[in-house]
Amino acid sequence: MTMSGKEITISAADGGEFMGYLATPETGSGPGVVVIQEIFGVNDVMREITDSYAEAGYMALCPDLFWRQEPKIRLTDKSEEEWARAIELLNGFDLEKGVQDLDTTIETLRDLEGCSDKVGTVGFCLGGRLAYLTATRTKADAAVGYYGVMLTEHLNEKINAPLVLHVATEDDFMPKEQQNELHAVLAGNGKVAVYVYEGQGHAFARAGGEHFDQASADAARERTLDHFRVHLG
Repeated sequence: MTMSGKEITISAADGGEFMGYLATPETGSGPGVVVIQEIFGVNDVMREITDSYAEAGYMALCPDLFWRQEPKIRLTDKSEEEWARAIELLNGFDLEKGVQDLDTTIETLRDLEGCSDKVGTVGFCLGGRLAYLTATRTKADAAVGYYGVMLTEHLNEKINAPLVLHVATEDDFMPKEQQNELHAVLAGNGKVAVYVYEGQGHAFARAGGEHFDQASADAARERTLDHFRVHLG
């Protein structure tokens, strides 16, 4: 697949700059969607996902959230060495700074020519956790988290933006007790919709990944786009 986007520079709130991969719809304008990376950086998979949101009519921007450790790193899930480096980057990731960088990215996208005043977020794995936090800590207009990790650490935070969570029942990174706690705490919260994917594992929507499931990925994608149509316009 030919990448249709381009790299832009985003100014961090606390100084420094980081890269964002920006894909623009053919019309040149639309609501914004910030695509939040997995632990492999802004790699080909994330760029293709970002392109796909541009094809759906959104100005899509995927920021390099590992820039404070190693700018512009692009790993795959295909080798032990790359997995080891990805875990290393995850362990070295500053969550608070990451949310700050996402807040900056959301407002940078909102201010770009062609972007409407509405910006949503969609994140995967680590990005799923961060998407949840954009719903509680930023001015995102809508958020979607795919198989977010460690969500139970944040269930006490007030959810401000309409939020969709895609949860895989066999997710090794989200044990059943955490899933049960998530459902119990969020049940009845009118701002949250939790979709459950029975029998699916972590990263069921990562094309080419070990647990990729086309039907589940398609269903989650449709639910995500429906959510954005309602809340982003």
